[in-house]
Amino acid sequence: MKTSAEILGLPVISITEGRELGMSKTLLIDAKNGAVAAITIEDDDWYRGVKLIPFESVIAVGADAITITNSENILTLEDAVDFENLLDENVRIIGTKAITKAGTIQGSVSEIYVGDDGKVVQCEISDPQGNFLDNISAEQISIFGKQVTVIDSGSVTATASPAMPATEAPAAPAFEAAPTFAETPAAEPSAESVPEPAPETPAVPDMSTAEPTEEPTPESVAEPAAETPAEAPAPEPAAAPETAEDPAEKAAAKATEDRHRRFLLNKKASRRITTDTGVVIVEAGGDITEEVLQKAKLANKIIELSMNVQ
Repeated sequence: MKTSAEILGLPVISITEGRELGMSKTLLIDAKNGAVAAITIEDDDWYRGVKLIPFESVIAVGADAITITNSENILTLEDAVDFENLLDENVRIIGTKAITKAGTIQGSVSEIYVGDDGKVVQCEISDPQGNFLDNISAEQISIFGKQVTVIDSGSVTATASPAMPATEAPAAPAFEAAPTFAETPAAEPSAESVPEPAPETPAVPDMSTAEPTEEPTPESVAEPAAETPAEAPAPEPAAAPETAEDPAEKAAAKATEDRHRRFLLNKKASRRITTDTGVVIVEAGGDITEEVLQKAKLANKIIELSMNVQ
């Protein structure tokens, strides 16, 4: 079982030809069957259009590479007629909202786990801040949609029940802490403890009348309370390494976007390209300008546009 992050970005190796054929770029999802149908790749001729490997042609997904039998396993868009509908649907799963049949949003899908047969085994659910919440198995998922992943309502109690004891647990020590304040002022019989501070006998008679010396004890209790919030910010620096990855991902995405832009600019569209809501991005035979590229980018139609140019 592999995560999508462990599959993407790997070189594709032909074991019979002994050469590298490209890099894995995206997963083509068969939403109806809840499986990865193919892996799209990018090679030196990426500007000629999308190329993909049917998942059934993959021998293995290793730690360092994806292996296939030979280069004939790679299909061009003209040969990938069976995958055309899946390319048009463009279901990603990752980034969709995870919602129950009862209409409760559980979070969003932040990662998927893929079995050796290509089936999606489970989905990782995270909150809007990216914090891990739970793993949902494929058996609990009803529909893999383009914007929403529908899960069974039974998972609501599974995620809510562990959260309740967590809130009640800190309430118990709060009641135990109250008696400690009552016991400290009650410990006035300091006369019994006089024999113990024998070396401080000159100070004892002077301070015996000044019994209010016990008043600073609540202040001493307040001081550790002030220290505890000071320790709370300590885990925040741990978020620094996560932000350090963002520039690298942005740079890679920017480089890919620039390559697509240079390839597509000033070409003509071979067919009409529209958004999912039916808004026309470019007509058939229309020039691909910066404005068209911007519209295609916002509608997530860059790949579809690159596959239909002349």
